[in-house]
Amino acid sequence: MTKLIIDGKEIDVPAEYTLLQACEAAGAEIPRFCYHERLSIAGNCRMCLVEVKGGPKPVASCAWGVRDCRPGPKGEPPEISTKSPMVKKAREGVMEFLLINHPLDCPICDQGGECDLQDQAMGYGVDTSRFAENKRAVEDKYLGVLVKTSMNRCIQCTRCVRFATEVCGVPEMGLTGRGEDVEITTYLESALTSELQGNLVDICPVGALTSKPYAFAARPWELGKTQSIDVMDALGSAIRVDTRGREVMRILPRVNEAVNEEWISDKTRHIVDGLRTQRLDRPYIRDNGKLRAATWAEAFGAIAAKVAGTSPKKIGAIAGDLAAVEEMFALKQLLAGMGSANVATQDGSAFDPAAGRASYIFNPTIAGIDEADALLIVGSNPRKEAAVLNARIRKRWRTGKMKIGVIGEKADLTYLYDYLGAGTESLGELASGKNAFADVLKNAKKPIVLVGSGAAARADGAAVLAMAAKLASDFGAIKDDWNGFAVLQATASKVGALDIGFAPSAGNLSVAGMTAPGSLDVLFSLGADDVKVADGTFVVYIGTHGDRGAHRADVILPGAAYTEKSGLYVNTEGRVQMAARAAFPPGEAREDWAVIRALSDVLGHKLPYDSLGALRQAIFKAVPHLIRLDQIEAGDASAIKTLAGNGGNVEKTAFKSSVEDFYLTNPIARASAIMAECSRLASGQILTAAE
Repeated sequence: MTKLIIDGKEIDVPAEYTLLQACEAAGAEIPRFCYHERLSIAGNCRMCLVEVKGGPKPVASCAWGVRDCRPGPKGEPPEISTKSPMVKKAREGVMEFLLINHPLDCPICDQGGECDLQDQAMGYGVDTSRFAENKRAVEDKYLGVLVKTSMNRCIQCTRCVRFATEVCGVPEMGLTGRGEDVEITTYLESALTSELQGNLVDICPVGALTSKPYAFAARPWELGKTQSIDVMDALGSAIRVDTRGREVMRILPRVNEAVNEEWISDKTRHIVDGLRTQRLDRPYIRDNGKLRAATWAEAFGAIAAKVAGTSPKKIGAIAGDLAAVEEMFALKQLLAGMGSANVATQDGSAFDPAAGRASYIFNPTIAGIDEADALLIVGSNPRKEAAVLNARIRKRWRTGKMKIGVIGEKADLTYLYDYLGAGTESLGELASGKNAFADVLKNAKKPIVLVGSGAAARADGAAVLAMAAKLASDFGAIKDDWNGFAVLQATASKVGALDIGFAPSAGNLSVAGMTAPGSLDVLFSLGADDVKVADGTFVVYIGTHGDRGAHRADVILPGAAYTEKSGLYVNTEGRVQMAARAAFPPGEAREDWAVIRALSDVLGHKLPYDSLGALRQAIFKAVPHLIRLDQIEAGDASAIKTLAGNGGNVEKTAFKSSVEDFYLTNPIARASAIMAECSRLASGQILTAAE
């Protein structure tokens, strides 16, 4: 630790701190534009100037290390001042320079009310300018369909350049020109290709980069703000849902160091328009091959009439990717009341809840990636399945302390890796030590074997999981203080479903069995849009959008989207989280659990709860760890050794990611025009602004 005197206050700080960090530790407020704690130091805005006693001029505190400060002539600690007349004059001078070319168009700028330049101009700006020259004009750049540019406002802080290069791993932005002619550009004027590009809007300290879909939509002080969690993938990123009246206007990230740090994916941020289009707002019944609007009583009556003459073994339920724990629990209990145990999630993966929690969660935790020194990715594409987690892997890889191997698709993951092969043969070679990467795993102190949900969803999924678990056990990934067996689930509903036992059990039908011709007479589809149900099955669809599941349904019961209900979700690492209601469902739509509870009454198998609180009490009684919000119930590592002993025959086909198109993975995303445009860009159908 190093002693410093900051504004007359003595403080001990680590020697590797910068002066800016030291000043903030002492309680001083330091203005900044270019400095960002998650990016490298550029030191080019000069707003963070402080005075070092004995120095001839103020210094940039973001780029000046504590260890670079000299002690006084008698060995006294270095003295730093953040409020002296020299500092005040210097910061006012810097602000004057920054505003020379800034257009001062705050009334029409989308950043108004949330702008760092506005805030700091209030503190350090002066009421007049000494410059009478014409302001410099810069042409706006095309960055794609998500980020809007107004480059006259740019102050060349280079945060966007560093973010694109360091965090996204897609170095498509940079500075061209020198001096007065410096411009931020994408060089080729083509759309950005990162799945995290929406975060550029958050880190831009001025209004140069703003959200294109949200342009001129609302001011921040008009919006109601609700803290919630994301369900577009299995990470459970912390988000804030901003609403105006009944409408969701935008989604922003919240800081959660254990999960998403302060980033969210573009799908999380920009599916907002999908929440209001193609919505189901009333019940429907299929008459003579066509759907017609109906009342709730008619819809329930049609279901009751069909169920009445059906054998319990011919009734099943499949849950979709966005289902919360409450509705899955209620649906499972309803089927149990009718004498059926045919329940499953639509991905068809081979995870068995009876094998123990450690067999299907991300055991090392997401934050544990920061400690890992070797990573083997099996049958997964983290960039598509969990873009924010992929950024965390890249962050660790950039330190040079983690080596990565991949078995599966050869894709651009934004970091370098050893490609070991495409399928189970390569996994077998690695397990037998025939590959050089085997030594990397054996010598690692904290290795991770990451298995994708796509590998578990194959016909030989159980055998693949056993093979990966055996490899993890044999190579020392399972230790007393470290469990390196990590399952990267691709959907928000999966871990919660497995926790409550919403999965095929012995003697009951799997997804493949339920969708086979003649296997079921009645199927309850809880937002399951990605399964193809056989003809002749009566489908009751409980969901939010007119997607594939609704097109196939015989009865449609309108439900609530994740922003319209309070719901429990469990992320891929087993962390229990709660999504909060920010808006209300449209029309006659209701929360899914309430729909199932009302239906149970009509079917003669009334569920024993009338409120969300009572339902949750039943859930907590059945699965006690779900009561501990934002905590992880660690799995028993012995479950992985048991899983490893299962064995089984594996096929020689190549592994495939469970996500083909990052932007169109669920009904909300498929209803979004913005996501459709992003998908076309990503597939190469649109290349540049001109085209």
